[in-house]
Amino acid sequence: MTECNRKPLAFSRVSRRKVHADFRGGTLTSDGGALLLREVDRRLGLIDQFADCLTDPRDPAKIQHDQRTMLAQRIFGIALGYEDLNDHNQLRHDPLFSVLAEQAPEAGAALASAPTLCRLENRVARQTLAKLSGVFVEQFIASFDKPPAELVLDFDPTDVPLHGSQERRFFHGYYDHYCFLPLYVFCGQQLLVAYLRPSNIDAALHARAVLRLLVNRLRKAWPEVRILFRGDSGFARWKLMRWCENNRVDYVIGLARNEVLKRMAEPFMDAAETEYQKTWRKVRNFHDLAYAAETWDRERRVIAKAERLPEGPNLRFVVTSLTDQCPHCVYDGTYVLRGDMENRIKEQQLMLFANRASCHSFLANQFRLLLSSAAYVLVETLRRTTLAGTELATAQVNTIRLKLFKVAARVVISVRRVVLHLSTAYPLQVIFRQIQHRLCTTGPPA
Repeated sequence: MTECNRKPLAFSRVSRRKVHADFRGGTLTSDGGALLLREVDRRLGLIDQFADCLTDPRDPAKIQHDQRTMLAQRIFGIALGYEDLNDHNQLRHDPLFSVLAEQAPEAGAALASAPTLCRLENRVARQTLAKLSGVFVEQFIASFDKPPAELVLDFDPTDVPLHGSQERRFFHGYYDHYCFLPLYVFCGQQLLVAYLRPSNIDAALHARAVLRLLVNRLRKAWPEVRILFRGDSGFARWKLMRWCENNRVDYVIGLARNEVLKRMAEPFMDAAETEYQKTWRKVRNFHDLAYAAETWDRERRVIAKAERLPEGPNLRFVVTSLTDQCPHCVYDGTYVLRGDMENRIKEQQLMLFANRASCHSFLANQFRLLLSSAAYVLVETLRRTTLAGTELATAQVNTIRLKLFKVAARVVISVRRVVLHLSTAYPLQVIFRQIQHRLCTTGPPA
């Protein structure tokens, strides 16, 4: 560092005293709470499983940074809010990151630089990506201590905007920009699939294949589990519905409005309008229909929501295999709950930087998506297993990061120990202690 960059930074006075700042604080870190996340990973073994999936083509005699260490750098870095590889040119000297990567923080030692991490991203093969994707399903299965009675699998695509010349980039008319079109699958708040796709495709492309792989693996673990597929109108494909019917998988899928459905629901909307004109209050009624599009192989149960709002009529449809529930229960009790998945996608896309697909290689961008997904699994596991009963039990990733991970600490390194002296003014010390106790005094998860 040059001498000019070491000069103090002058700020406005406080009373009669000058206020200066510099970057000579010594061995400090701004991410002291990341120790909690490290304990989560040690319980899950997530980064170890990721490392086991990767082959290393490098000459063993010339390896300075093993792949497990580099994976830990990237995954913890994303979880802590560092979205760019260039951030690691400085973070590699942070002794806390050495601890997170399970490396002894020796004086003068440094972790992998941004170019080294970039080379890791660009040498991952397609077969390796498939193995890494399977890790999330295995983590999901391992999170249960007894077989679940029912699993609801939420499928949803979203867009990843592109601003360069990435491989397989295409313009998407609906989103009105160049993008990728990843497919996400969640069960509740738990992530099972993050699959990057180009955008010149049908939104439901490969959904049936992904569902088949998931159902086969889940049924292998729990033969009697009931599985429900849930998605928006982009997944209303008769081949997908027929596969579900033939494989004991229920479904509730949105259905786009068309002229035939509008005519069938016209009496229901007229009745809702008449009722609204009498009371001037919102009216919501649900009705059963039997409907088959021209391309479908047979008729299926369709539920129409005839709603009249002050803003105007709101007609919606869902197609379902559920025959033992009333229309209201299917729509309000099952279908609308898929809206929570939008919050999960927002956490991963915006708060864990899954939209940073800036590599030229398509496979490297898929790898970045999986690294972001691994960061999500760590934070979500922390929230689900140890934040229950605290004010952060339902907090989103950015709130957890700000309140739990971003804690200033002074790092003291000796021969026998590494000590982090956390900020005395940290306001959530009680919660921090509770979480540390839960993570470090209980046995590993089932």
